[in-house]
Amino acid sequence: MEKNGNNRKLRVCVATCNRADYSKLAPIMFGIKTEPEFFELDVVVLGSHLIDDYGNTYRMIEQDDFDINTRLHTIVRGEDEAAMVESVGLALVKLPDVLNRLKPDIMIVHGDRFDALALATSAALMNIRILHIEGGEVSGTIDDSIRHAITKLAHYHVCCTRSAEQHLISMCEDHDRILLAGCPSYDKLLSAKNKDYMSIIRMWLGDDVKSKDYIVALQHPVTTDIKHSIKMFELTLDALISFNKRTLVLFPNIDAGSKEMVRVMRKKGIEHHPNFRAVKHVPFDQFIQLVAHAGCMIGNSSCGVREVGAFGTPVINLGTRQIGRETGENVLHVRDADTQDKILQALHLQFGKQYPCSKIYGDGNAVPRILKFLKSIDLQEPLQKKFCFPPVKENISQDIDHILETLSALAVDLGGTNLRVAIVGMKGEIVKKYTQFNPKTYEERINLILQMCVEAAAEAVKLNCRILGVGISTGGRVNPREGIVLHSTKLIQEWNSVDLRTPLSDTLHLPVWVDNDGNCAAMAERKFGQGKGLENFVTLITGTGIGGGIIHQHELIHGSSFCAAELGHLVVSLDGPDCSCGSHGCIEAYASGMALQREAKKLHDEDLLLVEGMSVPKDEAVGALHLIQAAKLGNAKAQSILRTAGTALGLGVVNILHTMNPSLVILSGVLASHYIHIVKDVIRQQALSSVQDVDVVVSDLVDPALLGAASMVLDYTTRRIY
Repeated sequence: MEKNGNNRKLRVCVATCNRADYSKLAPIMFGIKTEPEFFELDVVVLGSHLIDDYGNTYRMIEQDDFDINTRLHTIVRGEDEAAMVESVGLALVKLPDVLNRLKPDIMIVHGDRFDALALATSAALMNIRILHIEGGEVSGTIDDSIRHAITKLAHYHVCCTRSAEQHLISMCEDHDRILLAGCPSYDKLLSAKNKDYMSIIRMWLGDDVKSKDYIVALQHPVTTDIKHSIKMFELTLDALISFNKRTLVLFPNIDAGSKEMVRVMRKKGIEHHPNFRAVKHVPFDQFIQLVAHAGCMIGNSSCGVREVGAFGTPVINLGTRQIGRETGENVLHVRDADTQDKILQALHLQFGKQYPCSKIYGDGNAVPRILKFLKSIDLQEPLQKKFCFPPVKENISQDIDHILETLSALAVDLGGTNLRVAIVGMKGEIVKKYTQFNPKTYEERINLILQMCVEAAAEAVKLNCRILGVGISTGGRVNPREGIVLHSTKLIQEWNSVDLRTPLSDTLHLPVWVDNDGNCAAMAERKFGQGKGLENFVTLITGTGIGGGIIHQHELIHGSSFCAAELGHLVVSLDGPDCSCGSHGCIEAYASGMALQREAKKLHDEDLLLVEGMSVPKDEAVGALHLIQAAKLGNAKAQSILRTAGTALGLGVVNILHTMNPSLVILSGVLASHYIHIVKDVIRQQALSSVQDVDVVVSDLVDPALLGAASMVLDYTTRRIY
């Protein structure tokens, strides 16, 4: 044992109430079963598992070769609010005898169902430790209240997302008793797609159905607004009938209002309609295959916004039942599903699309983490929970200014010369910007960043802006997952292996994102610029150095070692000038601001730079802009240098077109407008005919690095709403 306070096995009771929670608990149960030297497993089955109308789903537990220690009939039929209350009461009456007999060391309870509340209440009152799975999440309806009530009763917490972890901490739960493991069902989901999925599709939907050409519908009643949820279900069925695609409809859960929803199905003849297959239950392994290969999933099940994202299947989330869930971009929300046309339009928008797979809720390694967590539980520790209350601050009443505050991001741009911080609004408007010279040492730089961010955050309050997080754009190679600058460019000294996320997050108490400046420019174009809505495009930054970012299938490409899109170091000549990276003939060695400055100084030293109408003050360093000015005024040598630089950049773009075949190339930065025509000429002369029609444009964004830094925050903390 790692640390459970004694040498005996840990006796674990897993209680499952319905088909949905078993899909999350089963992977943990299998894990426990594989380690009999550490654990004893007792399985208690109750709730809708034992009801024929809901598929007698206890049988799948038996088929999984688990011994069911106890079956408890706890459901009072009626499917209304009173029946839910009576069912909780009946479970509370029956559970004490079971728990007295089993005497578990710990009970594992999942989620937010009313049955789970009865389990947690019984265990807490009988001094049995509780491990709660999926606490801290936010959805909608009464489920939120039940989930948070179970959190307060539970001694240990396994959560699925970073936000859920932060919610638990905000609810004063002990951080040492919280495990961020991911969702257990993802352990099965991420290895689920198999070659035999067509036989499963045919079994449930018919022999003539093809992959990606059917719909899975799963809609439950909303217990806080039953009448509206029944009407919404009726509109959904009408829209599905009009859409005229084969549809698998699963019966709703046992919440209040489900009986009326079943009546609606039967009134519309869904069980006998040629386009529909209505079923009470599908085994989870088969359900995974069905949603993974569906053209769309529609309804208000948590499965749609959680598990289905692992496959990139389009989802239409109806109503408010999952209103607070974190979702991938595959989910289209129809909050006010009050007309058939609105739902039908959503079906036309989503059906048949393929989105990037999302791992918001897990990485496939939850169960090993949970088992390790269970082994670490010290049974000798006091049972009484401790709550970690924050210091009490002066109460400030909410007023209209707070209600009307602007959602914003704090954006930081670390350039070779300047350090800039900005407050950026949702639409990309820069509310306020602060600029300082970038210090030369690490200590001075990190202190200045913290100081500027603190001042900007304080100013944001006065400007009525609510800061959602901090996004940082910096030169060099960045690990965005950890928020660490791995290696910097030579322009920013003492900036290797620097953890930017931790000090900023600790100081500002905000989430922090960090990425390379080229990637940030691409993200800015994706959210605010000419890349908006495009599936594939490339951004090239022409500034002090040359950088870039690649958007492929709507996602930013980082590469296996976070080195993708180092487009400035594409080699366009084997015997070209030295580059700052140590190589020769890179685009950056020809076309960057540094390269043009180098050539300008050479001309100036030879008295070949200045022409009539031009002068350089003695206290001003010669730079790229002087070279450009000389070229505009007719200096043939300056014109030749710019043409060579533009040709090098153009050859790099040709290589990008041949490698990535994007639908658009965006030139960004101060030099972009001076290169655009030369680049297009090179493409006409050198590129394959199949890519010559790809458009190359100059960015119209003023501050792409700041906007890209802001977009990391705004994209993550907000969701699409239809």
